Amino acid sequence: MPYLSLNPATGKVLQQFASLDRSALPEILQHVALAQQRWAPLSFAERASYLHAIADALLANKDNYAQLMTLEMGKLRREAVAEIEKSALVCRFYADNAAQQLAPEVIASDASHSYVRFEPLGVLLGVMPWNYPFWQVFRYVAPARMAGTGWVLKHASNVPQCALAVEQVCRDAGLPENLFRTLLIKSRDVEAVLASPHVQAVTLTGSEAAGRQVAALAGQNLKKSVLELGGSDPFIVLADADLDWAVAQAIPARFTNAGQSCISAKRFIVVPQIADAFVARLQAAMALLQPGDPDLDETTLAPLARVDLRDELHQQVQDSISAGARPLLGCQVPDGPGAFYPASLLDRVAPGQRAYTEEIFGPVALVLRAADENDAIRIANDTRFGLGSSVWSRDIARAEAIAARIETGNCYINSLVRSDPRLPFGGIKASGYGRELSAYGIRVFVNLKTVWVR
Repeated sequence: MPYLSLNPATGKVLQQFASLDRSALPEILQHVALAQQRWAPLSFAERASYLHAIADALLANKDNYAQLMTLEMGKLRREAVAEIEKSALVCRFYADNAAQQLAPEVIASDASHSYVRFEPLGVLLGVMPWNYPFWQVFRYVAPARMAGTGWVLKHASNVPQCALAVEQVCRDAGLPENLFRTLLIKSRDVEAVLASPHVQAVTLTGSEAAGRQVAALAGQNLKKSVLELGGSDPFIVLADADLDWAVAQAIPARFTNAGQSCISAKRFIVVPQIADAFVARLQAAMALLQPGDPDLDETTLAPLARVDLRDELHQQVQDSISAGARPLLGCQVPDGPGAFYPASLLDRVAPGQRAYTEEIFGPVALVLRAADENDAIRIANDTRFGLGSSVWSRDIARAEAIAARIETGNCYINSLVRSDPRLPFGGIKASGYGRELSAYGIRVFVNLKTVWVR
């Protein structure tokens, strides 16, 4: 099956790319391993110069790369530009901070001198999704570059042009040949890459099902893995919340990237005192969202990335309505071409409905009504996912106490959830394991070597 690049706003095929033959992998991986061996001895300053050059190349061509994302996966143009800028930001962050983050750590022991070194691990595999086709790649490539590793990328099959563009960015920045390679391979060929003696670890961002498969393959081959999987993030609104601010932030929290984000606010959990008021304001704000051509400034709701994803989302919505959820807005497939779905609002979401138990990956807001504050916490934790969360209250100490009880990898108070190069990012439970970004992220794929001196 070829890699198919199509425009989700129109349904028109842009380009097709043949998948790489599995027989070519051993030679490619050997070349990457040799390039990594030449890269590893470079100083942090030398590596940083290349990473700054990558950031420069991204920004110099950000309009072209943004256009590519808009065409290939339907992202709003302004959101695509912001993604390129954030990709450049993470490159500069690690270029400027990696030397300190990976400095040897002295640890007192019975030795005369003992410390931990952070050494390059080798070649790493990234299995990346289509929803943030540049950011997802650079948020692991940037720390990996500074840590001295080599990388190969297996990107999603519907964003082949973005995948190849990422490799070209590295070439344009003067990165040594073969240090980073995009592999247009079939999903089943990930097994061959992980089995290679040249590949030491894998990081995957994607669905829960894909994570389970890759984690199993990594385990079979004794390769380290980091997984950032799905989420069903709770957005808990307490009685004393600033409702104007909460609703204003609820829109980007749920509908950025057409709701196709693991850290979207997927479940709005409200207490009785403000439930009706919050729902009314949320519905009014959602009704203002304007679907259309993602290349136009007036469009505020992008299409989904693929028609099959839109159809599966609609089935989840309809099944939930049949099981008792109340549709307040949208919830119908529009006429016309493309993978469009309207901003949709389901109230009274409850156990027994697909919307309660499954990740809803698209522009659908779910309202879950709690009996009280403790019940809101219970509902927030009543999921197999544990990626992001947010709490909305004027009482910061109270909100922090609630944050400590939420079972997620991160919690934001009075703000939408987002990733930041300065802070660790990742989840627990079925949302995966391991961390990206910050000093924690750069130390994931290195060899922590203990040195003991007498």
